Amino acid sequence: MSEKIYTAGLVVIGDEILSGRTHDKNIAQVASWLQVQGIRLDEVRVVADVQERIVEAVNAMRERNDYLFTTGGIGPTHDDITVDAIAAALGVSVVIHPEARAILERYYADKGGINEGRLRMARVPEGAELIPNKKSGAPGIQIGNIYLMAGVPHITAGMLDALTGTLEGGAPLLSETIGGWIPESEVSDLLRETEQAHENCQIGSYPFFRDGKVGSNFVIRSTDADDLQSCVDTLCDGLGTSGFDFTPGGI
Repeated sequence: MSEKIYTAGLVVIGDEILSGRTHDKNIAQVASWLQVQGIRLDEVRVVADVQERIVEAVNAMRERNDYLFTTGGIGPTHDDITVDAIAAALGVSVVIHPEARAILERYYADKGGINEGRLRMARVPEGAELIPNKKSGAPGIQIGNIYLMAGVPHITAGMLDALTGTLEGGAPLLSETIGGWIPESEVSDLLRETEQAHENCQIGSYPFFRDGKVGSNFVIRSTDADDLQSCVDTLCDGLGTSGFDFTPGGI
């Protein structure tokens, strides 16, 4: 595994997300999957079904990340324009992928056959490869460092599974959680000093409010197990010295 930190961007595409009619679940599952691959999700944008906006987001994010993922907009209807937008961003044509067409013809053989709408799901930017989809037939698409995935979460999950182990990444990000009925404002100096003393670690503070009480969970992250444990030990020692009870694993 390389010491390089690999990053990915994610463009979530769809008016239904921005309108609130659909609650996105893909950000969390893509982020979790990337973490296991040793890749950090560095930025997420949610954009409308407008080609110019998709092109702008894709071109900005693909250049500053090792990988770019998109979810949504690769279905059979007129507003599924992700393929067109990616092709425009890359300056290539949209073509019918012969293998994708064959997959769809087999899938829909006993479901009324292929039609114009279903054939749209065989369209790809010229030069693209396919990402297998065991759930609904229509494949995902890879071109360069861009991965076009479905908007339906369980279909996206299947596409991610097909990609597992195929992307180059660094060391997976490890994490430990310490929680307690601790107002984060009372330990802000301790958190900052502990993080500064462990340059390979990051500490996130996540307050919560339950039963009229205030508490916090502190999540320590690192790609190095020894550094992570050292940071956890330092934080726990500091919390104990300050008179706070804490719970490994969080509350």
